[in-house]
Amino acid sequence: MIDGFRDAFRLPDLKRRILFVLGALFIYRLGAHIPTPGIDPDAVARLFAQGGDIFGFLDLFAGGALSRFSIFALSVAPYINSSIVMQLLVVIFPALEKLQKEGDEGRKKITQYTRIGTIFFALVQAVGMTTFLGSQGVFTGGLASMSAVIVVLTVTTGSIVVMWLGEVMSDHGIGNGISMLIYAGIVARLPQAVIDTVRLVSLREMNILTFLVALIMIVLVIAGCVYLQEGTRRLPVQYAKRMVGNKVYGGQSTFIPLKVNTSGVIPIIFASSVLLFPYTIASFATGSVANAVRAVFSQQHPVYIALYVLLIVFFSYFYTAVVFNPTDLSNNMKKYGGFILGIRPGRPTTEYIERVMSRITLGGAVALAIVALIPIFMSVVLDVRTFSFGGTAVLIVVGVALDTIHQVEGQMLMRHYDGILKRRGKSGGLL
Repeated sequence: MIDGFRDAFRLPDLKRRILFVLGALFIYRLGAHIPTPGIDPDAVARLFAQGGDIFGFLDLFAGGALSRFSIFALSVAPYINSSIVMQLLVVIFPALEKLQKEGDEGRKKITQYTRIGTIFFALVQAVGMTTFLGSQGVFTGGLASMSAVIVVLTVTTGSIVVMWLGEVMSDHGIGNGISMLIYAGIVARLPQAVIDTVRLVSLREMNILTFLVALIMIVLVIAGCVYLQEGTRRLPVQYAKRMVGNKVYGGQSTFIPLKVNTSGVIPIIFASSVLLFPYTIASFATGSVANAVRAVFSQQHPVYIALYVLLIVFFSYFYTAVVFNPTDLSNNMKKYGGFILGIRPGRPTTEYIERVMSRITLGGAVALAIVALIPIFMSVVLDVRTFSFGGTAVLIVVGVALDTIHQVEGQMLMRHYDGILKRRGKSGGLL
């Protein structure tokens, strides 16, 4: 593995991409520690300490920027909300669906609409959070109204900067930039979580047996996430022989790998964002209705858990339908003389692929739901709250790490290097 990383830095283009990602992540983490003008960070920290698991879950994706209420307090949340709405609108409105299929120009238009939506969501969330914080008396200085305006403009601009960082990382770095930012925020909290856990065990505020059970669960979750991310269903494909001039093409057997978890961590992120929205709105209001909404959408409530599982399953199917088109796959196979053994080409092949994909997507969605519920189980049953690096966070970290490794390996293999994770018996360096 050391030889693999060394070889990666031998390639000038790959080295430039890796250093660019590291530089962008440094800027992101630096912004997460720059306080927003007009806000008392100690008062915000006390408020989040009293806010329960929901505020902690929000702060998890922000990498601690929300509890400090830094200039990047909103982090990637507005962009994620805008992406959810945009993808739903593409399915609902044929004009947007047609635009998406028009190639690069259409996708650029969709991206532009997503950016506009990000600004809108950032402004709405900034106004709502500023109103809530103003009611809690966390502003500093004389004119509270002027401080509120400064806070709204600062965090909205910070959210736009985070969106820009994610896009330039996708264009000039390695892998998905937004996912890398979420990954960096989660990993940045890991050392503090470990320190807090060790402190609780040393002070005997946490039972050693409980700690060992939680640690074993984390290890099993990591192994399960790797298995889930890498799991595929292989469909055997046979290509017919074709004569082109004096040469014979085709005739070989291969397979189509269908990923069990095609949607990755997107369903969990989308489901969490949808369920956090009513709780966040209710947090800004007072009265019996607002209290009832907060109670129903708290993470331990059965209604929240049921909706969480249903939304994960829904978004798993939804996102798979967006990124995977069985009709195009079937047509391409037919075009090049390929067919699935025992299935006629054309519509029967499309229906067969849809049926197989539906079954494995259900299995992947159920596995995602189980992984997502593990942090709730650990906090409710085991009363372990320092292991924020569990369940959902582990799946995001594992998914992004594996995707980044595959991206780097693809760049290296194109230039005749071994990948980072070499098979046993192979040496490093040039082939």
